[in-house]
Amino acid sequence: MNTLDCYKVDLKGISVGETTSFHWHVEDDFFTAVQGTEITRGSLDVDLEVRQRAEAYELSFHIEGEVAVLCDRCLEFMDIPIDADVLLKAKFGDEYDDDGEMVTVPQDEGIINVAWHIYEIAALEIPIRHVHPDGECANASEDGLWETAEEQEEQKIDPRWAELRKILDNNNK
Repeated sequence: MNTLDCYKVDLKGISVGETTSFHWHVEDDFFTAVQGTEITRGSLDVDLEVRQRAEAYELSFHIEGEVAVLCDRCLEFMDIPIDADVLLKAKFGDEYDDDGEMVTVPQDEGIINVAWHIYEIAALEIPIRHVHPDGECANASEDGLWETAEEQEEQKIDPRWAELRKILDNNNK
């Protein structure tokens, strides 16, 4: 049995107007099985409610927990909180298609595997730039990452202009 088979939802088994709920707790083995590149470990609680409307199914995801990603500065893992609510729509058609807003599920199968959707929702909640809070990066003091803007500016100033800067500073007082 495939590790991701438990994330299959049988849409044909849901009647019009009926709501079916699913709950999963995903951990590191889930992220390994999905083989995504952004998230390799974490702990998430996933709640899914599926409702059949007249022409489509509404899949309402609520995902909450933490995932570990690499810090852009020190390349050590850091935890990112995840709290997402996403609505996905699905309908039956001839072949599988996913345009981001509507998933077409083959009519003869009637089953959608939501594992990749869970992964994508979590990945989209991660900020573009993920860094530890100031002072928490590994080896930050050795790398000189935490110099203030003034210290960096002082290092860039040509010594010949330093005396003129002092005169300007005295005149502004």
